[in-house]
Amino acid sequence: MSSSSYYLYRRDDSTPTPACPTQNDYDGRDNLRILAVFMLLISSSIGVFFPILASRYSFIRIPPIFFFIAKFFGSGVIVATAFIHLLQPAYDELNDPCLGGVWQEYPWAFGICLMALFLIFFSELMAHYFIERNERKNGGKVPDPHASHFRNPEFRGHKHGADNESGEMMEKEDQVGSPSDDLESQENDSIVERDAGASDEYRFYNEEEDVKRGDRENVHSVADGKNENLVFSEHNVEVSEDSEDSDGLFAAERKPEDVSNSEYVRELVSVMILESGIIAHSIFIGLSLSVAGKEFDTLFVVLIFHQMFEGLGLGTRVAEVEWPYSKRYTPWILGACFGVTTPISAAIGIGVRHSWVPGSRSALIVNGIFDSISAGILIYTGLVELMAHEFLYANNFEGKNSLKKLLLAYFVMCCGCGLMALLGKWA
Repeated sequence: MSSSSYYLYRRDDSTPTPACPTQNDYDGRDNLRILAVFMLLISSSIGVFFPILASRYSFIRIPPIFFFIAKFFGSGVIVATAFIHLLQPAYDELNDPCLGGVWQEYPWAFGICLMALFLIFFSELMAHYFIERNERKNGGKVPDPHASHFRNPEFRGHKHGADNESGEMMEKEDQVGSPSDDLESQENDSIVERDAGASDEYRFYNEEEDVKRGDRENVHSVADGKNENLVFSEHNVEVSEDSEDSDGLFAAERKPEDVSNSEYVRELVSVMILESGIIAHSIFIGLSLSVAGKEFDTLFVVLIFHQMFEGLGLGTRVAEVEWPYSKRYTPWILGACFGVTTPISAAIGIGVRHSWVPGSRSALIVNGIFDSISAGILIYTGLVELMAHEFLYANNFEGKNSLKKLLLAYFVMCCGCGLMALLGKWA
């Protein structure tokens, strides 16, 4: 190497690092920024609560197709958010020239994202291990958290315990009545009666509504003198194929009784991880919007749809979990946490609009690290939980019209991913 080329190399290497911004782009318009707080609250709440309202936990009965669309549309939104709205901005922030030093020597955004992904996978591995070990220790007999669950509109039956069921049968055997007069009242009583020691555990919404009755097992005919009384066992009530909600296309894929304890814990861990990743991302969205300059108008409109779509993705995951009755308010609380996060952070941003600088060194590092972690969480959740599990391993597309349902789900998911990716052009 000649002395001149070495000199040029040393000059280029010693170029001073540019200074990070010390001021934000805030340009007034406080009234519009305050309006943005309430608009974000409305859009976030609509997005996250709609799937819950369309699910089995709601007193509002919405056709199953709406939950079906929201579920897979939200899955596509989560995947697009991970790559377009989190990983790429994280790379830009942590690779900003003003950071210099070690931040310029390694693609930290991808490294942190990768570490977060493996950490999430490890946490799920440990959860599975300890739950399965607990089941083995108890001979596979562990308390089922779904002994008291909310009933899907397609499965508004009631499963009694063995003792309660046999007690009811003995009591009915001693009664004398006409089958034609007492049949309806016996069926309704069998459905809504609860064991005295577990009254709270067997309550569910809409007890006053008739159960959509299908085939019933163990129909006993008991003779007493000249009269005969029919006793119905409500164990394993199933829905007939011609039920109005069981059209073979959008009916529920599984009964709550089929969900094991380990499956419940897996879903619970997955939802909590997903919510933490989305909320961390939402905090910085609100702060950045409050101090945005000339791009505020565009950013405001885009973020309204951004939060609504993200809410759909989170809300469908929350509504999918088989929450026991003791946790009946949990889906609403989780939805409310997401709904208020961005509006609160936007309100805080208005309060610190003269001191918060998104382009400062500390803000770039903190925002970049959190975006990288959130990207890892959402990439794992999106690809493993929402795509691989739902489409390949959960047996959601079996039976009548399975191919039609599969293709529709895939198309809806692509629409959600495409629309969320398009929003990445502006925010």
